[in-house]
Amino acid sequence: MHVAILDDYQNTAMNSADWSSVTSQADIEIFNDHIHDEVAVAVRLQDFEIICAMRERTPFPRSLIEKLPNLKLIISSGMRNRGIDIDAAKDNDVIVCGTKSVGRPTAELAWGLILGLARKITAEDSNVRAGGWQQTVGESLIGKTLGIAGLGNLGGRMAQIAKVFEMNVIAWSQNLTQERCDEFGVQLVSKDELMAQSDILTIHLILSDRTRGVISTDDLARMKSSAYIVNTARGPIIDEDALVAALESKTIGGAGIDVFSVEPLPADHAFRNLDNTIITPHLGYVEEDNYAAYFGGYVEAIDAFLKGEPKNFIGGY
Repeated sequence: MHVAILDDYQNTAMNSADWSSVTSQADIEIFNDHIHDEVAVAVRLQDFEIICAMRERTPFPRSLIEKLPNLKLIISSGMRNRGIDIDAAKDNDVIVCGTKSVGRPTAELAWGLILGLARKITAEDSNVRAGGWQQTVGESLIGKTLGIAGLGNLGGRMAQIAKVFEMNVIAWSQNLTQERCDEFGVQLVSKDELMAQSDILTIHLILSDRTRGVISTDDLARMKSSAYIVNTARGPIIDEDALVAALESKTIGGAGIDVFSVEPLPADHAFRNLDNTIITPHLGYVEEDNYAAYFGGYVEAIDAFLKGEPKNFIGGY
């Protein structure tokens, strides 16, 4: 039995869980790099029966699954992975399972980006390292309005923390109810109101056909010129070209961006050259407790599969 662990950028897989029960039954190969080309991915993974997929870093559309005749099991970190074609997996007798995950790290990162933008932390860090001292003036969060797009688990946590900073909180999503807003003591607003009133807008929507590009050029134009936008959800939720244009023209104050339409971010992408952004390499879920849950879950799923008792199915079997 051959097991592939994909996209282990930090080379932490073997240190994040006890793999002894797996190594006694299977050969494990770890890939630290990322390949975009589907044909190259198919060639690399030809001989593997089990693939451990880190989130949606490597997608598994039907065209790829059908190129992997030995594949029997895909394990996704977390219980949601829109990069895997579940129907194609079923059609090719491939089981898809998931692992446990920890929800809080993404909210923590979002607040790190917010504080970094408001207090100019990355700019001042660079200034000090270059020999400078106190070249910017930060902004207080007290009394500012935090707009939340998507008041689910993460959005709700963002609202709770915003109260500690004595911020006003407003929220919108296409199906958001007054009852849900009352639960967190936030004001339900329209999308136009969300864009116009937010001093900081944070995105916590799930990517779907309905939310892809839901933040458009017109929406960004409604924002205050001093406003910040923070995206730790998925890159395509915001029209990326429109966001780049708004940042280049200083139509908005800045952005904290952890997710992108193409990941890893291309070396020549405009985001890398903007001076009013903080960009991070999709770190929302990259945290010790989460990695322990992911890699430990891989081991658990492989053990169960090898015993003929697979569990934690994604999509139902």
